[in-house]
Amino acid sequence: MRTIRPHGSQGRARLLLLLTAAVWGMAFTAQRAGMEHMGPLLFNGVRFLLGALVLVPVFSSRVTRAMLLPSIAAGAVLFAGASLQQWGMVHTTASRAGFITGLYIVFVPILGAFSGEREPRTAWLGFALALVGLFLLSFKDGFDSTNPGDVLVLLGAFAWAFHVRLIGRLAVKLDPGGLALCQFTVCGVFSTLIALLAGEPFSGFQNAVVPLVYSGFLSVGLAFTLQVFAQKRVRPSEAGALMALEAVFAALGGWLILHESLSPVELTGCLLMLLGTLLAARGPSAGPGRH
Repeated sequence: MRTIRPHGSQGRARLLLLLTAAVWGMAFTAQRAGMEHMGPLLFNGVRFLLGALVLVPVFSSRVTRAMLLPSIAAGAVLFAGASLQQWGMVHTTASRAGFITGLYIVFVPILGAFSGEREPRTAWLGFALALVGLFLLSFKDGFDSTNPGDVLVLLGAFAWAFHVRLIGRLAVKLDPGGLALCQFTVCGVFSTLIALLAGEPFSGFQNAVVPLVYSGFLSVGLAFTLQVFAQKRVRPSEAGALMALEAVFAALGGWLILHESLSPVELTGCLLMLLGTLLAARGPSAGPGRH
């Protein structure tokens, strides 16, 4: 029987994480395209329920009663992050949303510092660079010209960071696969119910099938599964650095498919944000976790 070499296994794990970053990054394009036909809450509801459906054959046997309350809490935070991001993308581009969302990797160690954890200097340097980059990307003409979509996506990035911290605590006690299945279901149900209460129409559902399939089955379901298996063989700091490339793929997708563009100043801001994110990912607390 042939033995798999550790280095080869790590190499494959890095490729899987890179693929995950590409799938998540390109999902911003799918989310932006899908909202041309559906409301943001309904789109989220359907895509997270589709993502949960993908995980049923793999993780349904790992679901336990002990996951009920933790799943509701995690699903509620996931709902907040996904809703803020999706609402924000009504007013901003996929490229900008990708880079701003990527700041969650910077915010994770910052939240850790407030809870009493000591963070390396690289995390604080990364935070400072990311702030400068965010200013160049979103506030280059002053605060009077602030894009409300950028602000909503930024608030969503804080929610994603809080979600990473919460999942880090819950995963110690609960099976991560079963927890993921449950929280995706909770998020999908919350989003769909509130979409119905808000009166979002179902009429455009058939025109958003392709974006829904991509962002549901691939972005939520498949990419998460790849991440779970790949992170068993890659250091958290290295995984965070690879996942930070999600923002680059978001910009690439926006440029290739939606014909979005960035000015030289905005591009400089994006590069600073990416550098800040990579620095923050070197810290022990900044592992990836956005779904």
